[in-house]
Amino acid sequence: MARRHTPYYHKFTALGAEIVDRIGFDAAYKFTSVEEEHLATRRSAGLYDVYYQVIVDIKGRDAEKLLQKTLVNDAARLAGGQALYSSVCNAAGGIIDDLTCFRLSPAHYWLCPTPSRVDTITSWMTEQAEGLNACITNLGAGRAYLSVQGPRSREIVAQLTDADLSTAALPYFSFTRSTVAEVSDTVIARTGYSGELGYELFYPGEYAEHMWDAVMAAGKDYGLIPCGLGALRSVRIEKRYPLYGLDLDETTSPIEAGLGWTVRFDKGDFTGREALLRQRDAGVTRTLVAIEFPDLEFVPAPGDEIGIDGEPVGKVTSADRGYFLGRSLAMGYLNPDAAAAGTSVTVTSGASGESKIGTVSIKAPYDPERTRARA
Repeated sequence: MARRHTPYYHKFTALGAEIVDRIGFDAAYKFTSVEEEHLATRRSAGLYDVYYQVIVDIKGRDAEKLLQKTLVNDAARLAGGQALYSSVCNAAGGIIDDLTCFRLSPAHYWLCPTPSRVDTITSWMTEQAEGLNACITNLGAGRAYLSVQGPRSREIVAQLTDADLSTAALPYFSFTRSTVAEVSDTVIARTGYSGELGYELFYPGEYAEHMWDAVMAAGKDYGLIPCGLGALRSVRIEKRYPLYGLDLDETTSPIEAGLGWTVRFDKGDFTGREALLRQRDAGVTRTLVAIEFPDLEFVPAPGDEIGIDGEPVGKVTSADRGYFLGRSLAMGYLNPDAAAAGTSVTVTSGASGESKIGTVSIKAPYDPERTRARA
């Protein structure tokens, strides 16, 4: 079966990008090197296309009621132009997906799911909306997407819009609708997966090539370079951001994954609430942590064993090189006794048998107070 392309595919091939298959899409893995693209994102700016970042549109009188039923976070606390991060859980508290919710109006919201979970979330929301006045629409290719991430992203996007991009006017996890590069009806969101100051742009799909060219031209003097999935994954692991399909799935809960701060038990009933209450009150049998290694040499694989004094205490779920920090990082679920900051663990490669000692980190190894993203 032929793989699908995002609107920027011909731009990627013209730039000589290494192309990989992501859920049936030809996606750019890297343009130069993962390290160069990672460091550009930390030091200047990177331009990302997340191969299939589709919006699920929720509209209707009962839109908020639907979200209160399905999100663990509290959509009712959102004002217009605000966004929040949340999980959608099944009755057992397992994460169907983690996503961002945008409030456009009291009766109109956008959900941005994990690309591999778009169809699942669309179907789940449609099923949960039965009996409610809420229309769920997968906007598909109708909207295009680009993400400008890095400390110089504000200067770059400001070249293209008259919108006030200051933190006072557009704080972290808020958005505005404006004209960008002469494209009206563009959503500029202070969100992203890098842990840096950044802007996600959502706009009519027919302007995709024009927007790519405009953003690249605006960023020419600010160190902007195109970045692929390799850099996106490596910057995210420095921030300890979980990745759905590896660190999260329908058998893991927000409490286990360290996302308990997103669960608003006081908002009333929602799917998975009773199971999550039990976990909160009784404790969990595993906790997702980061593991830091002393250098960049050893990168474990998902499923590799984590041990203490020869006894297994968990498994690696994902790993990558943290090029800005200069050390490799892994994420994995440990039993609660081992999941303490500073704990020394041994990770053993199932492929080579090589073992390396790492240190457990509960907070993000990079910018744990999130000062960069909130700048």
